[in-house]
Amino acid sequence: MAQGHKDKSPPHDDELEQAALGSLLADNEAVTAAIQMHLRQDDFYSPANMRIYEAVLSLDAKGLRPDIQTVVQELKQMGRLDEAGGASYVSSLTTVIPSSANIDYYAQMVKNYSLKRSLLKVASQIGVNVYDESKDSRELLEEVQQSIFELTDDRQVFSARKISEVLKKTIDIIDNAMRSKNPITGISSGFDKLDQMTSGFQRDEFIIIGARPSVGKTALALNMASYISFHKKISTAFFSLEMSDNALVQRLISSESMVQAQNLRSGFLSPNDYNKVVTSMSIIYEAPFYIVDMPNMRMLDLRAQARKLRSQQQVEIIFIDYLGLIGHENNMLKRYEQFSEISRSLKSLARELHIPVVALCQLTRDAQFEAPTLAHLRDSGSIEQDADLILFLNREQPKKSKKEDEAPAPLDIIPTDLIIAKQRNGPTGVVKLEMVTKFAKFTPLAKEREKTT
Repeated sequence: MAQGHKDKSPPHDDELEQAALGSLLADNEAVTAAIQMHLRQDDFYSPANMRIYEAVLSLDAKGLRPDIQTVVQELKQMGRLDEAGGASYVSSLTTVIPSSANIDYYAQMVKNYSLKRSLLKVASQIGVNVYDESKDSRELLEEVQQSIFELTDDRQVFSARKISEVLKKTIDIIDNAMRSKNPITGISSGFDKLDQMTSGFQRDEFIIIGARPSVGKTALALNMASYISFHKKISTAFFSLEMSDNALVQRLISSESMVQAQNLRSGFLSPNDYNKVVTSMSIIYEAPFYIVDMPNMRMLDLRAQARKLRSQQQVEIIFIDYLGLIGHENNMLKRYEQFSEISRSLKSLARELHIPVVALCQLTRDAQFEAPTLAHLRDSGSIEQDADLILFLNREQPKKSKKEDEAPAPLDIIPTDLIIAKQRNGPTGVVKLEMVTKFAKFTPLAKEREKTT
């Protein structure tokens, strides 16, 4: 039976394991049920029971029905009959089950004890690792969190469902959409045409916003994040690896109040501008907006902070500025290999937290003279593979002055294309925007605004 912790024996129940195996030998449908529940060989504590279940799985893979005779023969062929307790032990298993109909219960209990043993193993490894001077505490914490996540993810039970069951859920989703009359099923970006093409930023998705330096990717991300948090009241986190939190807030105030950032920095504000700033500050103060200002942030730091914000502040979307500044624990890896692991990790984080994760990314120099494409993503093709939605900002470079020593005239409003270069579950295309440079604010192109009014 189950062992107490004082016995120093890992959690297990011999009788439950025997009942589960007895059910499998007595009823072939029980074998199917156990496999569907992802009952694994190493879920059994007893080495003998482990070998018997291994033989059961081997027979099932061959299309043969497991029973006492076939299992004994299979164990002989595998050379493991003695390890399995011999033919007499195999035969005894069918006498210990009240009913093979209880296989779901037996299998689940065997898995429960197996999970407890796995947790005990993780705890034991923690005890060893804390004395490893080569690892710091943050790295250990990340390893622990990842180990727990892998245990829960690995032990999810999946089963096939008849299409009629799925259809009922799908009809409910359609009915709710019809009643709400809102085509945006995810989080609205604040740009109507983009939302129409994407249905909003969806849960579990890894989203990339790419652009050359100084084209406005940070401004666009802040515009989106402020709209989501300030006006939709959705809890939002912004990881700033390049800009300080004070500089970030100044840009948010400028964009929200439509007061030039230069005037904010210098303090030369007209009474009208001052009133605008005060009004915008009251909106910003109440917003569920969380800034993580940590230069030289490593991936393990980012994941730990994201998990904390998700659990404690119920953050619903994360923005990261930007991908190229995220550090990797292993500096010995080539940069493109680091990028690949960081990209996969962010995709995994989006799925783990069940929220959209939006990361900004610089493009290669080649994109300076042409419209950006997926080939221009810097350092790693894995970003293209991992991302569910990839957006590029593109604008024409200001024309050079005819006189070489004369600087080009400043432009207050710059037409900019927001290119949907990849969308796993929707169309690609272009959204026309214009950037008001003195406020670092993107708005729909004037012609596009007229169409929607």
